[in-house]
Amino acid sequence: MLLKGKISVFDFVKTIKLDITAITAFSIIIGFISTRNYFSSLVIPLGLIAIIGTAISLLLAFRTGQSYDRWWEARTVWGAIVNDSRTLLRQLQEFLPDDYAADIRLFVERQIIWNYALSESLRGQGFSPRVQDFIAKHKVKGFNIPNGIISLHGKHLKKMRQAGAVSDYHMVQIDETLSRLCDSMGRCERIKSTVFPVSYGTLIHFLIYLFALLLPFGIDDEYPYIKTALTAGLPIIFIFIEQTAILMQDPFENGPMDTPMTTISTHIEIALLQQLGDEVEKPKPVDPDAYYIL
Repeated sequence: MLLKGKISVFDFVKTIKLDITAITAFSIIIGFISTRNYFSSLVIPLGLIAIIGTAISLLLAFRTGQSYDRWWEARTVWGAIVNDSRTLLRQLQEFLPDDYAADIRLFVERQIIWNYALSESLRGQGFSPRVQDFIAKHKVKGFNIPNGIISLHGKHLKKMRQAGAVSDYHMVQIDETLSRLCDSMGRCERIKSTVFPVSYGTLIHFLIYLFALLLPFGIDDEYPYIKTALTAGLPIIFIFIEQTAILMQDPFENGPMDTPMTTISTHIEIALLQQLGDEVEKPKPVDPDAYYIL
């Protein structure tokens, strides 16, 4: 996630350097050709070019809006995970007898590992050694490791219910919290697996290049350098807007605009351990030269 007031323009430009190069070269060639005498009679009404530019603007507005909705939903889901993780521990502390402190601590350990496992699986990374050790120790099986870990919550809760430590009423309340955690996991997986239609991006790119093709023939030839600059500059602005939407539409790709799942998981871990009464070292401050956190 980008930090307030900090951004690397250089890194952003690197993501679209091929498009910038192509648009610039294309615009210079078209601008040069449009000034030749054998094209002097070809004049395209500026109104027609404006219609194409308006269509591009509307498509980009829609794509940017949809991308932001995906990004914001991902952040909202992880905000809910923070709240439900705290709620789970509070319920266990309130509902269980004092001699179940070891069980509560085991729930906390699982919940902490679940957060890290979910974030790492969403990013498509290999699990960290800490998560791998937990998986091996507790023999978590299955393709979906986060789901397997949260299932251990349910099995543990069932054993405590059978032992009489949890009443039916309290069982239902804790199970509702676990269900919300499962719902959050499912929403994250839906966002991860649902790709933005490729054809939509192809259409926008086609219209941008068409716009760059027609624009020189609608601008006065009296100032060729200004014509070339406008022919390159306006499409590049559209490319910048589109790339911003592309970066936002996939919030679990381990990039600068990613949902900061690792940072959130660390804060959840600290909050849960403090609820248990443990002395926990605060996380290190963000590097002042960094412009995003993961």
